[in-house]
Amino acid sequence: MRRRVIIVTAVHAPSAPFLPEAYKSLREQDLPQGWEWHWVVQEDGDTDEVAPYVPDDARVTFRQGRAGGPGVARTIALAHAEGEYIKVLDADDQLTPGTLARDLAALEGDRSIGWATSRVLDLLPDGSTAGFPGDPEAGPIERGAVLDFWKANDFRAQVHPASLFVRRDLLLALGGWMALPASEDTGLLLALNATARGWFSSEIGLLYRKWPGQATSQPSHTDSAERHARMAVAEARARELAHLDWRYPRADD
Repeated sequence: MRRRVIIVTAVHAPSAPFLPEAYKSLREQDLPQGWEWHWVVQEDGDTDEVAPYVPDDARVTFRQGRAGGPGVARTIALAHAEGEYIKVLDADDQLTPGTLARDLAALEGDRSIGWATSRVLDLLPDGSTAGFPGDPEAGPIERGAVLDFWKANDFRAQVHPASLFVRRDLLLALGGWMALPASEDTGLLLALNATARGWFSSEIGLLYRKWPGQATSQPSHTDSAERHARMAVAEARARELAHLDWRYPRADD
């Protein structure tokens, strides 16, 4: 039986036209012998506007549901994620060739590593790309390191949650993505870092599209009162998890 990496994508109508490019980036991935990928595309809503952009491919599962934001869509998609590993791919982003194999090798090679991220470039509207400072050294990320950096740098992590690759059992144990109107992926990243060692690949693994319709470009995303509340809850969750000293993997694994 072939082993699976599940790619989870939350999509809503405005971002649906980018799905073919995300799919193209998936088809360019090579996995080791005995492995395959499967793409679970979960619409955040129930409209007729997304399905036309979903590829006709046996490796793709498309589902719809009540609108609740990207974190809800990704979490409900886990019901159809029958694989050992979960890779996040936002509908408007693109994987770079080789990233799935690198992520997989990091976690398959070290049972103490629970999750992985990689270097990310912004994909600008004119097709050019731009990096940003702050990437850590390639290799393991110790527990608590992301929270410390995030707290010291105006709530900006040194690794990008949109590039996340994670063990499915660990993701489920933490409850999936946080129930927040935004920053739900950062909240998950902090929780993962509180409970398990991570891995960072310095090779570019994701093109993160910048465009006017994305959620992070909306005024509500930077509203100071809501942002403060989101960050406070995300930080409190991570600190409580660290205080409980619940770690992955278990001592007897």
